[in-house]
Amino acid sequence: MSFTFNDHSNLDGTHAYLSASSHSWLNYSDDHMREVYFNQLMKQRGTQLHAFAEMANRLGIKMPRNHKTINEFINDGLGYNMSSEVVLYYSPNCYGTADLIGFDEKRNLLRIFDLKTGLKDVLEFGQLHIYAALFCLEYSKDPMKLQYDLRLYQNDEVRQEEDTDPSEIRDIVELIMHFDGMINDMKDEARSSRAIL
Repeated sequence: MSFTFNDHSNLDGTHAYLSASSHSWLNYSDDHMREVYFNQLMKQRGTQLHAFAEMANRLGIKMPRNHKTINEFINDGLGYNMSSEVVLYYSPNCYGTADLIGFDEKRNLLRIFDLKTGLKDVLEFGQLHIYAALFCLEYSKDPMKLQYDLRLYQNDEVRQEEDTDPSEIRDIVELIMHFDGMINDMKDEARSSRAIL
């Protein structure tokens, strides 16, 4: 007769903080464990804030003008008639979701705004450059002919990138196409080697 294990089907799809598969916690100090725990809470809060901002945008609900990050993000998106949580797709290997995006065809102006809910002060525009490149690829736009308004919202501060260099966006477009081709070639190689085996 085989051993009967306890039923924990209620935990399917969940992850424990002290997971055996993520065993790096074995080396944590108390301070680091606190940091990891509170970072996880901040991620959950960030997910909720993004959902709130998306709903406010879709419903056209303006927020009080008090320089709070979430309020400025929502109000600016509504003010520029931007769309929220838009998937930008090039291939199964490369796509992403822009928090807020809008394109003014008359002015060839691409706006992409990103809400950062973490407390860290790392505000880099690389993620927004990738979204801009994906937009150009999906909608057949020449990145050299566009103007850009890229903004990061974090810690009650709005940072707008000054003078986005269109050649940086063009270089990312080319890199996406190059790496996408490489990945597809490697997938073909992997399929061929499995067929041989």
